[in-house]
Amino acid sequence: MSAAPLPHAADPASYRQVATAACFGTFLEWYDFLTFAALASHLAQIFFPQTDPVAALLASLATFGVGMVVRPLGAALFGSLGDRIGRRTVFLITIVLMGGATFLVGLLPTYAQAGLLAPALLVLLRLAQGLAVGGEIGGAAVYLTEHAPGGRRGAYTSVLQLMGPLGMMVSSAQVVALQTWLSPAEFAAWGWRVPFLVSLVLLAISIKSRLNLHESPIFRLLREQRAVSKTPLRECFTDRRTLGRMGLLFFCISSGGSLLFFSAQVYTGIFLKSSVGLEPAHAGLLVLISTLALFPLTIGAGWLSDRIGRRPVLLAGLALGVGSLLPVFQGLLHFGAQGQDLAVVALLLLPTLALACITGPQTAVLAELFPARTRYSAVALPHNLAAGWIGGLSPFMVTLLSSWSGHPLAGLWYPTGILALGLVVGLLFLPETRDAVLSD
Repeated sequence: MSAAPLPHAADPASYRQVATAACFGTFLEWYDFLTFAALASHLAQIFFPQTDPVAALLASLATFGVGMVVRPLGAALFGSLGDRIGRRTVFLITIVLMGGATFLVGLLPTYAQAGLLAPALLVLLRLAQGLAVGGEIGGAAVYLTEHAPGGRRGAYTSVLQLMGPLGMMVSSAQVVALQTWLSPAEFAAWGWRVPFLVSLVLLAISIKSRLNLHESPIFRLLREQRAVSKTPLRECFTDRRTLGRMGLLFFCISSGGSLLFFSAQVYTGIFLKSSVGLEPAHAGLLVLISTLALFPLTIGAGWLSDRIGRRPVLLAGLALGVGSLLPVFQGLLHFGAQGQDLAVVALLLLPTLALACITGPQTAVLAELFPARTRYSAVALPHNLAAGWIGGLSPFMVTLLSSWSGHPLAGLWYPTGILALGLVVGLLFLPETRDAVLSD
């Protein structure tokens, strides 16, 4: 393919407009998806029988995990569509599916009102959310990176990775505020519904912003040259180089990033409430404070990857994750029980820094690894397999293993072991992609 010019690829004003619209939609996706995680312990009491509180919590986490498990199906479906009909159309479909499902969660009957129908409907809506996220995450990375200027892709695209923490922060802040303003009885009766119902307003804003998006310049070039793939998934699996890099993406980047995200941003809140014994509002506030540090750290890691390369920054994040998870949670158990909030927040910064080293360059690397005509599919499938089946199930697996062993830290060997595997694979095979040409 000839290297034709890419309109708007390096235009800062145009890129800001694209980034704002794409990131707001991704923020909504994560806000919707992670609101469930922020309310997992409460939903366990509302949607599941309480004969065994531990079993109810596990059932609630499993329902969260169901949405993650189907993410690869959404990735296969919407990733293929993104390579065949364009990125913009897929963005509109996924945001409507996600926002609509989240709003309906806020209208569901409880277990006391409808019995087993309540958790069944909850699982169904989680499946819809998982499909939508599978089409969004990865595709947004491709879309933004294909618009970003060469030489600054790490810094310019790192903002997309902030949408997950921002969605978590906003949903957590909303839950903390509701728990502060409402009595426990009011929150249990109707307060928990508010974060889900609010998503309808966010959905309307997101649809309006995404209607103003233009198609990716590289996809327009493919279409003009009649080089659009008709069977992108088949091409991904029949090209050895693409298939090998899909494996690297799965083991080194997406598994590591998702495990660190759910360990540092999701499971910490659950751990502080269930194992340390902190009040829900207090635990949510501590996690919220630690999340703020992720914003400058992620942008800094993206900037650093433009200077020294993606590979050293990514490997540093994996190594720090391997070395920090068990000591950090041991420290949370000790200092949290003593009420030493400053020590708790300081400990949370270690996995947060590890996460930033991966998420900073991640958006750019996802697109840089693959050829343009199959890029959406090649990114979406392994990324969502890792995030859904490895990272998404990690809160459930960690809780389950800890419950079986009787020790609150035993389950942390699950993320630590997988991070160690990703580090070894990355040291052996991960290429440097900073100077990759996106237009093939």
